[in-house]
Amino acid sequence: MTSGILRSRRPIRAAEVGLGISITVAIIAIASAIPHLPWQLLKPLTSFVARYPLLNALANAAMVANFVALQCLGFIWLERKFAGWMQARVGPMHVGWKGLLQTVADAVKLLLKEDIVPTDADKPLFALAPYLVFVPSLLTFMVLPFTSAWVGYDLPLGALFVLSISTTSILGVFAAGWGSNNKYSLLGGVRAIAQLLSYDVPLILVMLSVVMLSGTMSLTGIVTQQEKLWNIAAHPLLMIPAFLIFLICTLAEVNRAPFDLPEAESELVSGFHTEYSGMRFAFFFLAEFANNFFSAGLAVTLFFGGWLGAGLPAAVWFTLKTLCVIFLMMWIRWTLPRLRIDQMMSFCWKVLVPASMALICAAAIAGVSH
Repeated sequence: MTSGILRSRRPIRAAEVGLGISITVAIIAIASAIPHLPWQLLKPLTSFVARYPLLNALANAAMVANFVALQCLGFIWLERKFAGWMQARVGPMHVGWKGLLQTVADAVKLLLKEDIVPTDADKPLFALAPYLVFVPSLLTFMVLPFTSAWVGYDLPLGALFVLSISTTSILGVFAAGWGSNNKYSLLGGVRAIAQLLSYDVPLILVMLSVVMLSGTMSLTGIVTQQEKLWNIAAHPLLMIPAFLIFLICTLAEVNRAPFDLPEAESELVSGFHTEYSGMRFAFFFLAEFANNFFSAGLAVTLFFGGWLGAGLPAAVWFTLKTLCVIFLMMWIRWTLPRLRIDQMMSFCWKVLVPASMALICAAAIAGVSH
């Protein structure tokens, strides 16, 4: 009986793999054709927008906001399907083809849900918290270089901007925990602050080691410096441990398993956003998946040559590399169990911080000798 079931499932699995490959090839072909579209027809409009700094900033912000929202919808569906594959189930299947519209249906549901505010909550803090979490996530995309041309603002201090902006989301998490007037929310907020502040230390040190070897804090400059050889291949003894530390820290920063203690549902109901519903909750959810994509894109920028590659358009290379890192993060999330809070903090301060300090010293020596 078992062998019969397995035999009947093999053609379905093979068909699904073939369909997935076909869709991937089609998407790459479409993306490769995008640069060859008649974009020059839009030159009068882009020239008009570029003449007005405020209008140009609004246009950039609108494009980034729409991209963040759309990629979140896609990656939520992708993660649910990936989780289903990891757990031998099918995932969402009923709304749209292969469940493609399930995330859209969930977004509509959140839009229509009642916005509930607890009676004893600190209402200004409660209302402000989702924006304090989501807006910094949005701002970091403004300096992420998809290609040499597809970047909102190529800041000379882009790496410093990312570090400074990303850490401000801690204020939103604390505001959500404190403003909810809920013990579970407060405990989740305090956990989140301890976790984010702790893992910020090795993350900053690792990023500074890359900056030292590259000789620039511009994210675009870091990528162009890797034209001959990616950082992870040019300095393997330094950059492979640096990438592993960076990956672990980003998992902790975006509250993904095994570091999802601030919203541990088995202990804290839903952590710092227990009392949130409707679109306020959606902002927290969007911020988590936006940070997931940004962290993967930043890893590609720092270690894997960003958009650099042969045979395909730069944006396609950046997307493919980012997808590989995202799948790695998904695999870790759906494989490893959640850590205890003491294990998580001990691992950071006793292992990651000394290792990152040793790396930055070695990077400083290598940079000076180079």
